[in-house]
Amino acid sequence: MDTKTKYLGLELKSPIIVGSCGLTADVDKMVQMEQAGAGAVVLKSVFEEQIIYDIKRNTQVVAQTDGYGDSYEYIAMHVADDSLERYFSMIREAKRRLTIPVIGSINCYSYDNWLMYATKFQEAGCDAIELNMAILPYETDLSADDIERTFTQVINTLCKSVTIPISIKVGTYFTDMAKQLQQLSWMGIKGVTMFNKSVQVDIDVEKETLTNTSWLSGPNEMYNTLRWIAIMSKKMRCDLSASTGVYSAADVVKMLLAGATTVQVVSCLYKNGIDTLRDLNSGLCDWMQRKGYDNIAAFRGKLAVQPTDKASVAMRTQFMKYFAEIV
Repeated sequence: MDTKTKYLGLELKSPIIVGSCGLTADVDKMVQMEQAGAGAVVLKSVFEEQIIYDIKRNTQVVAQTDGYGDSYEYIAMHVADDSLERYFSMIREAKRRLTIPVIGSINCYSYDNWLMYATKFQEAGCDAIELNMAILPYETDLSADDIERTFTQVINTLCKSVTIPISIKVGTYFTDMAKQLQQLSWMGIKGVTMFNKSVQVDIDVEKETLTNTSWLSGPNEMYNTLRWIAIMSKKMRCDLSASTGVYSAADVVKMLLAGATTVQVVSCLYKNGIDTLRDLNSGLCDWMQRKGYDNIAAFRGKLAVQPTDKASVAMRTQFMKYFAEIV
């Protein structure tokens, strides 16, 4: 079976790729992923906060004061460059040892650093960049327009500043998600990953402190992604990558039938090991052979909501089939 596909303009031997996580910060593990059949890897994200933390830890300064002046700026820049260089050395080693595409991942909150990091990722040799735009509407003084303006500003600037393909990884916190995602796809990006995995907040009732639950996804978490891939795949001018809750070959097939170009896996690798990639690929091939599909294009998007159809009608029809027993 031919499982090759094209994602972000890159040739992939499989639509199953490893999403950004701690495993993709280790080149030896990434080599294992390629050997197990990964079509590409998305590197562990560079977090702006981590760079700032390194600066504070190494300079033992929380904020610039008049007493430090230019010397603080010099030290801070040196520490930031050193911290980033360790990351970019990993990228160069990955590119030297892997034949599959290596996709960088950036997670920032300040405009200038999106541009600086993206430029350096390109210089380090990444084949593409995934912008992990985890902008959540937690603040009461932050409007939907503010968030959309940030997306637009960052994307417009980066599409003009780097030549490698850019994708964005988004969450579900859009006031008008379908319309906004479609508009973002018109701005020159090559892909959208659905969705960010938000850390779930919990409370330790004995210590009376905020904490968090496991960040790993469960199998039941794939369905919201599946819904939105099906709704949007025929309405976007870019590729869609499905993320969150994919554990089995059947899950991969579902995402592809809904219209995903690639399917990202992370949690199932942590729980079941990197060799799970072999099972996912062999399961995909078995299903294709059983159904008589010679290649991915023959069935991708077969069950997506068509451009001329109303998504609200399609989704309500499923609702009525379940609750009103309408066949």
